[in-house]
Amino acid sequence: MQRYHALDFIRGCAILGILLLNIVGFALPSAAYLNPAWHGEPAARDVWSWAVLDVLAQLKFLTLFALLFGAGLQLQLPRGSRWLSSRLTLLALIGLFHAVAMWEGDILLDYAIVGLIVWRMLRDAPSTRGLFKTGALLYLMGSGVLLIFGSISDPEPTRSWLPGAADLEYERFWKLAGGWEAVQNRLDHLASSLMALASQYGWQLAGLMMMGAALLRCGWLTGGFSQQHYRRCAALLLLAGYALALFGVATQWMLHWSFRWSAFYLQVPRDLASPLISLGYAALILAYWPQLARWRASRAIQCVGRMALSNYLLQTLICTTLFYRFDLFMRFDRLQLLAFVPAVWLVNILFSVIWLRFFPQGPLEWLWRRLTRLAAGRPPQSPLSR
Repeated sequence: MQRYHALDFIRGCAILGILLLNIVGFALPSAAYLNPAWHGEPAARDVWSWAVLDVLAQLKFLTLFALLFGAGLQLQLPRGSRWLSSRLTLLALIGLFHAVAMWEGDILLDYAIVGLIVWRMLRDAPSTRGLFKTGALLYLMGSGVLLIFGSISDPEPTRSWLPGAADLEYERFWKLAGGWEAVQNRLDHLASSLMALASQYGWQLAGLMMMGAALLRCGWLTGGFSQQHYRRCAALLLLAGYALALFGVATQWMLHWSFRWSAFYLQVPRDLASPLISLGYAALILAYWPQLARWRASRAIQCVGRMALSNYLLQTLICTTLFYRFDLFMRFDRLQLLAFVPAVWLVNILFSVIWLRFFPQGPLEWLWRRLTRLAAGRPPQSPLSR
Protein backbone atom coordinates (compact mmCIF):
# COMPACT_ATOMS: atom_id res chain seq x y z
CA MET A 1 0.00 0.00 0.00
CA GLN A 2 1.39 3.40 -0.98
CA ARG A 3 2.78 5.51 1.87
CA TYR A 4 1.89 9.22 1.85
CA HIS A 5 4.52 11.07 3.89
CA ALA A 6 2.47 14.25 4.19
CA LEU A 7 -0.38 12.23 5.71
CA ASP A 8 2.03 10.65 8.19
CA PHE A 9 3.15 14.16 9.17
CA ILE A 10 -0.44 15.41 9.56
CA ARG A 11 -1.34 12.33 11.60
CA GLY A 12 1.71 12.92 13.79
CA CYS A 13 0.63 16.52 14.36
CA ALA A 14 -2.86 15.29 15.29
CA ILE A 15 -1.53 12.78 17.84
CA LEU A 16 0.73 15.38 19.43
CA GLY A 17 -1.98 18.04 19.33
CA ILE A 18 -4.55 15.84 21.05
CA LEU A 19 -2.40 15.94 24.19
CA LEU A 20 -2.91 19.72 24.52
CA LEU A 21 -6.44 19.01 25.72
CA ASN A 22 -6.02 15.47 27.04
CA ILE A 23 -3.51 16.73 29.59
CA VAL A 24 -6.46 18.49 31.27
CA GLY A 25 -8.44 15.23 31.19
CA PHE A 26 -5.58 13.41 32.90
CA ALA A 27 -4.64 15.98 35.52
CA LEU A 28 -7.92 17.71 36.44
CA PRO A 29 -11.46 16.49 37.23
CA SER A 30 -13.58 15.51 34.24
CA ALA A 31 -15.73 18.63 34.68
CA ALA A 32 -12.68 20.82 33.92
CA TYR A 33 -12.34 19.54 30.37
CA LEU A 34 -15.01 21.89 28.97
CA ASN A 35 -15.80 24.13 31.93
CA PRO A 36 -13.07 26.48 33.22
CA ALA A 37 -15.43 27.50 36.05
CA TRP A 38 -15.72 23.96 37.41
CA HIS A 39 -14.49 25.05 40.85
CA GLY A 40 -15.99 28.55 41.01
CA GLU A 41 -14.85 31.80 39.44
CA PRO A 42 -11.67 30.95 37.52
CA ALA A 43 -8.47 32.97 37.65
CA ALA A 44 -7.70 35.18 34.64
CA ARG A 45 -4.76 33.02 33.50
CA ASP A 46 -6.94 29.92 33.67
CA VAL A 47 -9.62 31.58 31.52
CA TRP A 48 -7.12 32.80 28.95
CA SER A 49 -5.48 29.37 28.79
CA TRP A 50 -8.90 27.80 28.24
CA ALA A 51 -9.87 30.41 25.62
CA VAL A 52 -6.69 30.10 23.53
CA LEU A 53 -6.74 26.30 23.61
CA ASP A 54 -10.46 26.22 22.85
CA VAL A 55 -9.97 28.33 19.70
CA LEU A 56 -6.78 26.66 18.47
CA ALA A 57 -6.96 23.06 19.67
CA GLN A 58 -10.19 21.97 21.39
CA LEU A 59 -11.74 19.30 19.15
CA LYS A 60 -9.57 20.41 16.21
CA PHE A 61 -6.94 17.68 16.44
CA LEU A 62 -9.55 15.03 17.25
CA THR A 63 -11.45 16.18 14.17
CA LEU A 64 -8.26 16.01 12.10
CA PHE A 65 -7.58 12.51 13.39
CA ALA A 66 -11.13 11.42 12.51
CA LEU A 67 -10.74 12.77 8.97
CA LEU A 68 -7.49 10.83 8.60
CA PHE A 69 -9.11 7.73 10.06
CA GLY A 70 -11.70 7.88 7.30
CA ALA A 71 -8.93 8.35 4.73
CA GLY A 72 -7.23 5.28 6.19
CA LEU A 73 -10.41 3.26 5.81
CA GLN A 74 -10.54 4.29 2.16
CA LEU A 75 -6.94 3.14 1.67
CA GLN A 76 -7.70 -0.20 3.33
CA LEU A 77 -10.80 -0.96 1.21
CA PRO A 78 -8.92 -3.02 -1.42
CA ARG A 79 -7.93 -5.50 1.31
CA GLY A 80 -11.52 -6.70 1.52
CA SER A 81 -14.30 -7.04 4.05
CA ARG A 82 -12.72 -9.72 6.23
CA TRP A 83 -9.57 -7.67 6.67
CA LEU A 84 -11.42 -4.46 7.57
CA SER A 85 -13.91 -6.16 9.88
CA SER A 86 -11.12 -7.98 11.70
CA ARG A 87 -8.95 -4.87 11.93
CA LEU A 88 -11.71 -2.69 13.36
CA THR A 89 -12.96 -5.37 15.75
CA LEU A 90 -9.45 -5.71 17.17
CA LEU A 91 -9.21 -1.93 17.48
CA ALA A 92 -12.48 -2.01 19.43
CA LEU A 93 -10.99 -4.56 21.83
CA ILE A 94 -7.86 -2.43 22.27
CA GLY A 95 -10.06 0.59 22.92
CA LEU A 96 -12.20 -1.33 25.41
CA PHE A 97 -9.10 -2.37 27.34
CA HIS A 98 -7.79 1.21 27.25
CA ALA A 99 -11.12 2.64 28.45
CA VAL A 100 -11.61 0.16 31.30
CA ALA A 101 -8.09 -0.60 32.47
CA MET A 102 -6.17 2.62 31.77
CA TRP A 103 -8.14 5.83 31.21
CA GLU A 104 -11.77 6.81 30.75
CA GLY A 105 -11.01 9.31 27.95
CA ASP A 106 -10.49 6.65 25.26
CA ILE A 107 -11.40 7.42 21.64
CA LEU A 108 -10.34 4.14 20.01
CA LEU A 109 -13.53 2.25 20.83
CA ASP A 110 -15.69 5.02 19.35
CA TYR A 111 -13.61 5.11 16.17
CA ALA A 112 -13.74 1.33 15.79
CA ILE A 113 -17.51 1.08 16.32
CA VAL A 114 -18.29 3.87 13.87
CA GLY A 115 -15.65 2.59 11.46
CA LEU A 116 -17.36 -0.81 11.30
CA ILE A 117 -20.41 0.97 9.89
CA VAL A 118 -18.69 3.59 7.76
CA TRP A 119 -16.37 1.37 5.73
CA ARG A 120 -19.38 -0.33 4.14
CA MET A 121 -20.79 3.06 3.21
CA LEU A 122 -17.45 3.98 1.64
CA ARG A 123 -17.41 0.77 -0.35
CA ASP A 124 -20.90 1.35 -1.73
CA ALA A 125 -20.64 5.11 -2.36
CA PRO A 126 -20.40 5.64 -6.15
CA SER A 127 -19.74 9.38 -6.08
CA THR A 128 -16.90 11.16 -4.29
CA ARG A 129 -18.87 14.41 -4.18
CA GLY A 130 -21.94 12.59 -2.89
CA LEU A 131 -19.83 10.90 -0.21
CA PHE A 132 -18.49 14.25 0.98
CA LYS A 133 -21.95 15.86 1.02
CA THR A 134 -23.42 12.92 2.95
CA GLY A 135 -20.58 13.17 5.47
CA ALA A 136 -21.16 16.88 5.90
CA LEU A 137 -24.89 16.33 6.38
CA LEU A 138 -24.30 13.66 9.04
CA TYR A 139 -21.91 15.97 10.85
CA LEU A 140 -24.46 18.81 10.83
CA MET A 141 -27.14 16.44 12.10
CA GLY A 142 -24.92 15.49 15.03
CA SER A 143 -24.34 19.15 15.81
CA GLY A 144 -28.06 19.84 15.60
CA VAL A 145 -28.78 17.17 18.20
CA LEU A 146 -26.94 19.35 20.73
CA LEU A 147 -29.61 22.02 20.25
CA ILE A 148 -32.31 19.47 21.01
CA PHE A 149 -30.43 18.28 24.10
CA GLY A 150 -30.12 21.87 25.26
CA SER A 151 -33.83 22.55 24.86
CA ILE A 152 -34.84 19.53 26.94
CA SER A 153 -32.09 19.67 29.57
CA ASP A 154 -32.56 20.81 33.15
CA PRO A 155 -31.25 24.39 33.48
CA GLU A 156 -29.58 23.47 36.76
CA PRO A 157 -25.96 22.29 36.24
CA THR A 158 -25.25 18.62 36.71
CA ARG A 159 -22.43 17.26 38.87
CA SER A 160 -20.49 16.47 35.72
CA TRP A 161 -20.47 20.21 34.91
CA LEU A 162 -20.22 21.74 38.38
CA PRO A 163 -19.10 19.10 40.90
CA GLY A 164 -19.32 19.62 44.63
CA ALA A 165 -16.47 19.19 47.10
CA ALA A 166 -17.50 15.59 47.85
CA ASP A 167 -17.63 14.75 44.12
CA LEU A 168 -14.13 16.15 43.59
CA GLU A 169 -12.74 14.28 46.56
CA TYR A 170 -14.27 11.01 45.39
CA GLU A 171 -12.92 11.45 41.85
CA ARG A 172 -9.49 12.13 43.29
CA PHE A 173 -9.77 9.04 45.50
CA TRP A 174 -10.64 6.52 42.82
CA LYS A 175 -8.19 7.88 40.27
CA LEU A 176 -5.30 7.70 42.71
CA ALA A 177 -6.37 4.47 44.41
CA GLY A 178 -7.05 2.53 41.20
CA GLY A 179 -8.25 -1.05 41.53
CA TRP A 180 -11.85 -2.19 41.24
CA GLU A 181 -13.22 1.20 42.33
CA ALA A 182 -11.52 2.84 39.36
CA VAL A 183 -12.71 0.10 36.98
CA GLN A 184 -16.32 0.58 38.10
CA ASN A 185 -16.14 4.34 37.53
CA ARG A 186 -14.54 3.86 34.13
CA LEU A 187 -17.30 1.42 33.20
CA ASP A 188 -19.89 4.03 34.20
CA HIS A 189 -18.11 6.61 32.08
CA LEU A 190 -17.93 4.13 29.20
CA ALA A 191 -21.69 3.54 29.35
CA SER A 192 -22.31 7.29 29.17
CA SER A 193 -19.85 7.65 26.30
CA LEU A 194 -21.54 4.91 24.30
CA MET A 195 -24.93 6.56 24.83
CA ALA A 196 -23.49 9.85 23.57
CA LEU A 197 -21.95 8.02 20.61
CA ALA A 198 -25.31 6.53 19.64
CA SER A 199 -27.33 9.70 20.13
CA GLN A 200 -25.04 12.49 18.95
CA TYR A 201 -21.27 12.07 18.62
CA GLY A 202 -21.48 9.02 16.39
CA TRP A 203 -23.23 11.04 13.68
CA GLN A 204 -20.42 13.57 13.71
CA LEU A 205 -17.71 10.93 13.74
CA ALA A 206 -19.26 9.07 10.82
CA GLY A 207 -19.56 12.32 8.90
CA LEU A 208 -15.91 13.20 9.46
CA MET A 209 -14.74 9.75 8.37
CA MET A 210 -16.79 9.99 5.19
CA MET A 211 -15.46 13.47 4.42
CA GLY A 212 -11.91 12.27 5.03
CA ALA A 213 -12.42 9.33 2.68
CA ALA A 214 -13.86 11.62 0.00
CA LEU A 215 -10.93 14.02 0.31
CA LEU A 216 -8.53 11.12 -0.15
CA ARG A 217 -10.45 9.83 -3.17
CA CYS A 218 -10.29 13.16 -4.97
CA GLY A 219 -6.60 13.60 -4.17
CA TRP A 220 -7.01 16.61 -1.87
CA LEU A 221 -5.40 14.91 1.13
CA THR A 222 -2.55 13.50 -0.93
CA GLY A 223 -1.32 16.80 -2.35
CA GLY A 224 -3.05 16.45 -5.70
CA PHE A 225 -3.76 20.16 -6.06
CA SER A 226 -1.50 23.17 -6.52
CA GLN A 227 0.24 24.91 -3.65
CA GLN A 228 -1.74 28.06 -4.47
CA HIS A 229 -4.97 26.10 -4.08
CA TYR A 230 -3.96 24.86 -0.64
CA ARG A 231 -2.86 28.34 0.44
CA ARG A 232 -6.22 29.81 -0.58
CA CYS A 233 -8.04 26.98 1.18
CA ALA A 234 -5.99 27.45 4.35
CA ALA A 235 -6.70 31.19 4.43
CA LEU A 236 -10.46 30.84 3.85
CA LEU A 237 -10.97 27.82 6.13
CA LEU A 238 -8.97 29.23 9.02
CA LEU A 239 -10.56 32.68 8.74
CA ALA A 240 -14.10 31.23 8.80
CA GLY A 241 -13.26 28.64 11.46
CA TYR A 242 -11.58 31.05 13.85
CA ALA A 243 -14.44 33.53 13.51
CA LEU A 244 -16.93 30.87 14.60
CA ALA A 245 -14.68 29.58 17.37
CA LEU A 246 -14.04 33.07 18.75
CA PHE A 247 -17.76 33.79 18.80
CA GLY A 248 -18.43 30.65 20.84
CA VAL A 249 -15.59 31.29 23.29
CA ALA A 250 -16.45 34.97 23.81
CA THR A 251 -20.14 34.19 24.36
CA GLN A 252 -19.40 31.45 26.90
CA TRP A 253 -17.09 33.83 28.74
CA MET A 254 -19.72 36.61 28.80
CA LEU A 255 -22.33 34.15 30.10
CA HIS A 256 -19.92 32.89 32.78
CA TRP A 257 -20.16 29.34 31.44
CA SER A 258 -23.86 28.98 32.12
CA PHE A 259 -24.64 25.25 32.03
CA ARG A 260 -27.35 25.04 29.38
CA TRP A 261 -25.64 27.51 27.06
CA SER A 262 -22.06 26.36 27.42
CA ALA A 263 -22.71 22.62 27.70
CA PHE A 264 -25.10 22.49 24.73
CA TYR A 265 -25.96 25.54 22.62
CA LEU A 266 -22.48 27.07 22.49
CA GLN A 267 -20.86 23.74 21.72
CA VAL A 268 -22.38 24.14 18.25
CA PRO A 269 -20.10 27.02 17.13
CA ARG A 270 -17.11 24.96 18.25
CA ASP A 271 -18.43 21.91 16.39
CA LEU A 272 -19.02 23.92 13.22
CA ALA A 273 -15.62 25.58 13.44
CA SER A 274 -13.61 22.41 14.08
CA PRO A 275 -13.78 20.82 10.59
CA LEU A 276 -12.97 24.18 9.00
CA ILE A 277 -9.95 24.76 11.24
CA SER A 278 -8.77 21.14 11.01
CA LEU A 279 -8.90 21.18 7.22
CA GLY A 280 -7.25 24.59 7.33
CA TYR A 281 -4.34 23.09 9.26
CA ALA A 282 -4.11 20.24 6.75
CA ALA A 283 -4.23 22.69 3.83
CA LEU A 284 -1.49 24.79 5.42
CA ILE A 285 0.76 21.73 5.73
CA LEU A 286 0.06 20.60 2.17
CA ALA A 287 0.67 24.11 0.85
CA TYR A 288 4.18 24.14 2.25
CA TRP A 289 4.94 20.42 2.20
CA PRO A 290 7.83 20.65 -0.31
CA GLN A 291 9.60 22.94 2.15
CA LEU A 292 8.49 21.09 5.31
CA ALA A 293 9.58 17.73 3.93
CA ARG A 294 13.21 18.86 4.01
CA TRP A 295 13.19 19.52 7.75
CA ARG A 296 14.55 16.91 10.13
CA ALA A 297 11.79 17.78 12.60
CA SER A 298 9.20 16.92 9.93
CA ARG A 299 10.69 13.46 9.50
CA ALA A 300 10.54 12.96 13.26
CA ILE A 301 6.85 13.93 13.36
CA GLN A 302 6.21 11.57 10.43
CA CYS A 303 7.58 8.79 12.64
CA VAL A 304 5.07 9.74 15.33
CA GLY A 305 2.29 9.53 12.73
CA ARG A 306 3.43 6.11 11.54
CA MET A 307 3.18 4.89 15.15
CA ALA A 308 -0.06 6.69 16.01
CA LEU A 309 -1.62 3.86 18.03
CA SER A 310 1.55 3.16 20.03
CA ASN A 311 2.05 6.87 20.74
CA TYR A 312 -1.57 7.47 21.75
CA LEU A 313 -1.40 4.69 24.33
CA LEU A 314 2.08 5.78 25.41
CA GLN A 315 0.67 9.21 26.26
CA THR A 316 -1.90 7.53 28.49
CA LEU A 317 0.76 5.42 30.19
CA ILE A 318 3.00 8.43 30.86
CA CYS A 319 0.23 10.76 32.06
CA THR A 320 -1.63 8.28 34.26
CA THR A 321 1.70 7.38 35.88
CA LEU A 322 2.60 11.02 36.47
CA PHE A 323 -0.73 12.26 37.76
CA TYR A 324 -2.15 9.18 39.50
CA ARG A 325 0.87 7.24 40.74
CA PHE A 326 2.88 10.30 41.82
CA ASP A 327 -0.13 12.08 43.36
CA LEU A 328 -0.02 15.07 40.98
CA PHE A 329 -3.76 15.00 40.24
CA MET A 330 -5.40 18.42 40.78
CA ARG A 331 -2.04 19.98 41.69
CA PHE A 332 -1.73 22.26 38.64
CA ASP A 333 -3.89 24.67 36.67
CA ARG A 334 -4.33 24.67 32.88
CA LEU A 335 -1.40 26.94 32.14
CA GLN A 336 0.96 24.98 34.38
CA LEU A 337 -0.14 21.70 32.79
CA LEU A 338 1.04 22.93 29.40
CA ALA A 339 4.61 22.67 30.72
CA PHE A 340 4.22 18.87 30.81
CA VAL A 341 3.19 18.66 27.15
CA PRO A 342 6.58 19.27 25.44
CA ALA A 343 8.20 16.66 27.70
CA VAL A 344 5.64 14.02 26.68
CA TRP A 345 6.00 15.07 23.03
CA LEU A 346 9.75 14.57 23.31
CA VAL A 347 9.24 11.03 24.61
CA ASN A 348 6.81 10.32 21.74
CA ILE A 349 9.27 11.64 19.17
CA LEU A 350 12.38 9.92 20.54
CA PHE A 351 10.54 6.63 20.98
CA SER A 352 9.20 6.77 17.42
CA VAL A 353 12.45 7.79 15.74
CA ILE A 354 14.56 5.23 17.58
CA TRP A 355 12.06 2.41 17.16
CA LEU A 356 11.64 2.97 13.43
CA ARG A 357 15.40 2.86 12.92
CA PHE A 358 15.27 -0.83 13.78
CA PHE A 359 11.74 -1.88 12.81
CA PRO A 360 9.37 -0.84 10.01
CA GLN A 361 6.32 -0.57 12.32
CA GLY A 362 5.49 0.49 15.84
CA PRO A 363 5.08 -2.33 18.40
CA LEU A 364 1.31 -2.05 18.71
CA GLU A 365 0.92 -1.46 14.98
CA TRP A 366 2.80 -4.71 14.35
CA LEU A 367 0.69 -6.62 16.88
CA TRP A 368 -2.54 -5.13 15.50
CA ARG A 369 -1.57 -6.06 11.95
CA ARG A 370 -0.45 -9.56 12.89
CA LEU A 371 -3.66 -10.31 14.80
CA THR A 372 -5.68 -8.87 11.92
CA ARG A 373 -3.98 -11.25 9.49
CA LEU A 374 -4.75 -14.18 11.77
CA ALA A 375 -8.38 -13.13 12.28
CA ALA A 376 -8.84 -12.54 8.55
CA GLY A 377 -7.45 -15.98 7.75
CA ARG A 378 -4.25 -14.83 6.07
CA PRO A 379 -0.83 -16.34 6.77
CA PRO A 380 1.28 -14.26 9.17
CA GLN A 381 4.33 -12.40 7.88
CA SER A 382 7.78 -12.42 9.41
CA PRO A 383 8.18 -10.62 12.76
CA LEU A 384 7.78 -6.84 12.60
CA SER A 385 7.55 -6.89 8.82
CA ARG A 386 5.26 -4.72 6.76
